[in-house]
Amino acid sequence: MITPDSLYRSPNALAPHYARFRVAERLLLTGHSHQAWPDAGFAAQQQAWLDAAELVDDKWDRAFAIADRVRAGFARLLDDPGGHIALGANTHELVVRFLSALPLGARPRLVTTDGEFHTLRRQLDRLAEAGIEVIRVPSQPADRLAERLAKMVTAGTAAVLVSAVLYENAHIVPDLDLALEACRRFGAELLVDAYHALNVVPFSLVTERLEEAYVVGGGYKYCQLGEGNAFLRLPADCALRPVITGWFSEFGLLSTSPAPGQVPYGPGPARFAGATYDPTSQYRAAAVFEFFQQQGLSPAVLREVSQHQVGLLARKFDDLGLDPRIIARDRSVPLEQLGGFLALRAPQAGDLCRALRQRSVWTDYRSETLRLGPAPYLSDRQLEETVGRLHQAVAEVS
Repeated sequence: MITPDSLYRSPNALAPHYARFRVAERLLLTGHSHQAWPDAGFAAQQQAWLDAAELVDDKWDRAFAIADRVRAGFARLLDDPGGHIALGANTHELVVRFLSALPLGARPRLVTTDGEFHTLRRQLDRLAEAGIEVIRVPSQPADRLAERLAKMVTAGTAAVLVSAVLYENAHIVPDLDLALEACRRFGAELLVDAYHALNVVPFSLVTERLEEAYVVGGGYKYCQLGEGNAFLRLPADCALRPVITGWFSEFGLLSTSPAPGQVPYGPGPARFAGATYDPTSQYRAAAVFEFFQQQGLSPAVLREVSQHQVGLLARKFDDLGLDPRIIARDRSVPLEQLGGFLALRAPQAGDLCRALRQRSVWTDYRSETLRLGPAPYLSDRQLEETVGRLHQAVAEVS
């Protein structure tokens, strides 16, 4: 079992399990976006090809069993055993199915924030062009965001859509049950984007009192599952009927003649199923979930490691004493209210990101925000080296 202390030392105790990504040799500070994949996923991805070669079209029984293991992995992270988890290649396809199931003709109003990731932002922009009323409340300050959302829910509201952790600045959004209560009062739905919380900020549906919410997320970031692994969690009593619906929803009914009348939907997560997909990514995901369990990398442990790493980056950055007109961090938000990365405000964030890349530091930026995303396979020495190279980059671009 891995202990947090063993991850701070150099070499990092996890690093040997990520040999193909060479995490011990590189400064990969994109942990909030694309984390390295453990080597366990490589063998699983090969197995998908071998199973297809051996089983041909009979591979689907095995693929569906692996999909169930992936569902179980996401359910564990949500503290939702037995939960209904629909899988998809990305969150957009699942969000579109969710939106298509809403009664937007009778309730043409959606409430969201101005801090949502592009998956929601762009799709809601287009719906607004088509005549749907889209209300965007300010995402800052995040500590009262749920309360502001709740006040905007009306009888004409179909859904509230909000992130658990804001993608641009890592601010955690607390008290989302306030938004859920407002939705319940007016007959609307709540969709929580948990992508930037999952596996770095413990997110228990029970603790957060969000058992009646829909939750979307995926494995591209902190779960290390790679592309092709997204999910939509449904409340147990979900009766929505997506207009955008794939034939896999009635996969179990194909041997019977369809009954006249309404289009049928499969049980539980099959309600939001799509169609034929590439199961390779789910082979990888199932193996990575099992790797995390074997190493004892629970959400609580990963949160402890993340807070240590983000705190170290913040302290070392503060020690540089840089001109805040060039680059600064928001000290008004305590570290315990941040997710898995450190956001630094910099008018020349793009130039800094490129200067860092020239110094072999992988990171990214959004508008005027440079994002430093550590990951559990990085040592303290690597994080300190990153801040040293950031100092050099600032001197270059200023």
